Amino acid sequence: MACALIINRYLIREISKPLATILIVLVTLFASYSAAEFLSDAVNGLLPTNTIGEMIGLKALISLEVLIPVSLYISVILSFGKLYSDSEFTAMFALRVTPARIMGSVLTLSGALAVLVALLSLFARPWAYEKLHALSKQAEAFANVDNMQAGTFYIAEDGGRVIFLKHRDGPKSTASDVFVQLIYPNRTRILFARHAYQLPEAGGRDRSEIHLSDAHLYDIGREKGQPDSVVDAQGIILRSPDPSLEQPEYSSVSAGTETLAISSKPPDIAEFQWRLSTPLSTILLGMLAVPLSRIRPRQSRYAKMGAAALIYSGYYLLFTSARTWVQQSAVAAFPGIWWVPASLAAVVAIIWVRPYLGFELRRLRMRFNTWHAHWFGGRDTA
Repeated sequence: MACALIINRYLIREISKPLATILIVLVTLFASYSAAEFLSDAVNGLLPTNTIGEMIGLKALISLEVLIPVSLYISVILSFGKLYSDSEFTAMFALRVTPARIMGSVLTLSGALAVLVALLSLFARPWAYEKLHALSKQAEAFANVDNMQAGTFYIAEDGGRVIFLKHRDGPKSTASDVFVQLIYPNRTRILFARHAYQLPEAGGRDRSEIHLSDAHLYDIGREKGQPDSVVDAQGIILRSPDPSLEQPEYSSVSAGTETLAISSKPPDIAEFQWRLSTPLSTILLGMLAVPLSRIRPRQSRYAKMGAAALIYSGYYLLFTSARTWVQQSAVAAFPGIWWVPASLAAVVAIIWVRPYLGFELRRLRMRFNTWHAHWFGGRDTA
């Protein structure tokens, strides 16, 4: 019993070493990618610089539900590959350490990480998305036209606002030939102005204001029987929407898990199944990594990384595609996205059962040969 505990702790420690490093590297890469995107928006006046750090942290938090399982998957392959190449598993097998005991160590760590992933998916994910949406609305209210470049369409996250500047001499200079499209629930408003510039911030102002001169305003009704209108004005002040007065829009990714559980909308069903399936994927990927880590003597511990990367890429692609199919009602709520982890579970089961089936087949063949030799070996069949 003491030997089993020592081996269990040793295997978990060997997996945890590369796991922490791989996870830190992946989170850093993901955060760097998000930072580049947010910094680009900040330079173009679409995002206040004081919110960049918070938004990067929220994006990194959301990514953990995917990065933790793949980090576990890679770390098991690398650590066990090292144990195979160093003949440590050979010594363990000589001490009657069974593959089931090795799998038990992996399941112990995978189960603990699956609980963490479940908490992230069920609770941290919707909270982080809700905060991101609120920060996006706040950023929209403080959009700065002085930093926008000419020749680029600036589209709000929800698509409700589009700004295009045809010409400007440089940053913070007056823009010329400005096009603005605003989409409201019952109408579409289009503004065209010869010149536009950002009004200076005033005390107590909670949103940005843009002055449009020599402007033409077109209101187009979106409902039957609603009249259209055209207004010409020498000057119009365009105020960004006040986020404190707007009702937050419903989104499946930011909705509470209890709300998704009773919803019959395809996007909600897809999101709910995704949150429940991520901890299951954590355990299955940990189990799959064990047989994938087996290498021959004198073979590099990185020998299986190429095949492992292809397998994970295919699994993740199927997983995200299945979620999209459920969101678009192309696939019913059942099987939903469950067929993807079920397929992975079947692959893991086949890989683990196949050696035992081969052993049983060989034993049956030997028994048949013995029986055949006993009854027919001494007879003349000519």
